Amino acid sequence: MIKFLNVSKTYPNGVEALKNINLEINEGEFVAIIGLSGAGKSTLLRLINKLIDSTGGEVFFDGESVTKAKGKDLINIRRQIGMIFQGFNIVKRMSVLSNVLSGRVAYHPTWKTILGIFPEEDKQIAYRALQRVDILEKVHNRASDLSGGQQQRVAIARALAQEPKLMLADEPVASLDPITTVQVMDYLKKINEEDGITTVANLHHVDLAWNYSTRIVGVREGKVVYDEQRKDLKKSKFFADLEMVYGRPITHDEILGDE
Repeated sequence: MIKFLNVSKTYPNGVEALKNINLEINEGEFVAIIGLSGAGKSTLLRLINKLIDSTGGEVFFDGESVTKAKGKDLINIRRQIGMIFQGFNIVKRMSVLSNVLSGRVAYHPTWKTILGIFPEEDKQIAYRALQRVDILEKVHNRASDLSGGQQQRVAIARALAQEPKLMLADEPVASLDPITTVQVMDYLKKINEEDGITTVANLHHVDLAWNYSTRIVGVREGKVVYDEQRKDLKKSKFFADLEMVYGRPITHDEILGDE
């Protein structure tokens, strides 16, 4: 579904965020991207839907070049890719329903979405998305009245309302407490397994990568240094391998769960 072909990214300040990345992600996978802050994880994710441009190489989605896409072609690609952010990126003064309906904007003329004109079919899609993350009862609440975990669930529902093939999550639980973190990760896993939506998530905590993903990719200093199927891993090997990603051994206390 996703292919990076010799992809590099250098920012205007001279920082080389990614260096000659070659990576393929298959349909249906739940891929956890791990690595230190500044390793290039967010850059990698944002190149998939062209929130930023690469400085070399090419990114493909479903056989189409994201790198070269412009105008309607780029809109069509982005419509198929939902994205969840660390800071939720919802409009807090708007209702929950209005926030989720914003996931439908790529399907309609701009003037209609500015005026908030959405057909009944879109509202039904929004209701189903909210039900999917168990927050339908808040549909008419102002988003600012919700807790952080509830706001992130609204953000997931908004992404679901796009009816995407791919879900990108950029540190989706970094701002949440441990209990809410598990709840949000459970929803992402359920969407991946039950709805068949390919998921790529940048995760700060290795235990979440271990517990939720089907594949773990490690990034260090702009390069992919680790790439393993979760089902093939034993925890002892995982601990040992993580030194390649973090530059130091990872202790058992830093990962949850049993062998």
